[in-house]
Amino acid sequence: MQQALIEKYGEARLPRYTSYPTAPAFSPAVGAGTYGDWLGGIAPQTEASLYLHIPFCRSMCWYCGCHTTITQRDEPILDYIDMLRKEVGLVSGTVGDRLRIRHVHFGGGTPTIMQPEEFRDLIWLLRARFAFMEGAEIAVEIDPRTLTPDMAAALGEAGVTRASLGVQSFDPVVQKAINRIQSEAQTADAVARLRAGGIGGINFDLIYGLPHQTTASCIETAKTAIAMRPERFAVFGYAHIPSFKKHQRLIDERALPDAAMRAEQAEAIAATLIAAGYVRIGLDHYALPQDSLAVAARRGRLHRNFQGYTTDACTTLIGFGASSIGRTPDGYIQNEVPPGLYAQRIASGQLATVKGYRLTAEDRLRADIIERLMCDFRADVTAIAARHGFDAAALFEGNGRLAALQEDGAVDVHGGVVTVRQDHRFIIRAVAAAFDAYIETAARTHSKAA
Repeated sequence: MQQALIEKYGEARLPRYTSYPTAPAFSPAVGAGTYGDWLGGIAPQTEASLYLHIPFCRSMCWYCGCHTTITQRDEPILDYIDMLRKEVGLVSGTVGDRLRIRHVHFGGGTPTIMQPEEFRDLIWLLRARFAFMEGAEIAVEIDPRTLTPDMAAALGEAGVTRASLGVQSFDPVVQKAINRIQSEAQTADAVARLRAGGIGGINFDLIYGLPHQTTASCIETAKTAIAMRPERFAVFGYAHIPSFKKHQRLIDERALPDAAMRAEQAEAIAATLIAAGYVRIGLDHYALPQDSLAVAARRGRLHRNFQGYTTDACTTLIGFGASSIGRTPDGYIQNEVPPGLYAQRIASGQLATVKGYRLTAEDRLRADIIERLMCDFRADVTAIAARHGFDAAALFEGNGRLAALQEDGAVDVHGGVVTVRQDHRFIIRAVAAAFDAYIETAARTHSKAA
């Protein structure tokens, strides 16, 4: 039965639902002028999050699905940071002192490609331009291979509270196949430096479904990583989309595991982490029981945004940098993707917004249902619809996707409550898609669900 569900639903191209509607629904109809109006309409004392995208790396990992540029020189990075600082000025000048910052996330690329003093200066600028709340979380994505002692110390001095380290796999055969050679010692040294700098939250990213990867090597990688005792793990399935990411063509497709093997690898990693005391959270996250993410999951307060599962409940997210996506209460916005075009817009004194989406009342309803499904594997559709002023019957009537999932025994629907069985959690994206009004046009652009 489970194998049949994997074959039917697990390999469908579906969104990861880090937003709703998802990015393919964004349109140039929402541009810089609209974003400026939305920023100006944010209510005083709004709690918000900041995201800063640093789209540079020293080398290309062939599995990568991010927007990044490879450079061995520092000049492009310095020029980009100048533009980032100017964008911070543009946005803060528009929104004034109305934002209270609860979360900050530096993503990439490799954010720690900056020099230590550049990172410190950027943090100080953010603190000067926005009101940081007491205990605000500051998270940074890190490549352990390039983290220097000085940078680790600077992160601690700047108040960073959480670091996400890319690990992916410790199998040398897999590492060679994805062009990312990273030893256990490099990773352990990075963890030690970060902890010495006072950073208490360490996250590891692992990937299954990589070329030449086996279930045994996935288990061995998980055990090696567990010995370093990070507070959280994110375990993602490799999304092979060479038509969108041309560098992925360097990966030997013949060496990629099939759907059944991917599912086996994912569950083997899950079992290994759970046996070591980690709590399974949502589709692909794991945390120690006392970690804030695990606490939020237990209390039904887990959320999902562009960084994945989170404790961040803010509905306002200000994105800075090329390709960054943000959200205001009115809708979503995305900046120019190529760093050069982004820089041109900012240098001319304009916001860099190139497209976006204005939310409707129905969008907010469906987003709420999808978030609860993705976080809790359960959604009281009737109650959620009532809160939004809608009749839930319209969400069930003629819902062929949901009916098929029921018929296959993947979900239960009773009294307007949709529940996904724990042993079928791997198809949660297919369940969420049953409430996605735009799925037929968007699915072609998304990664496979397994």
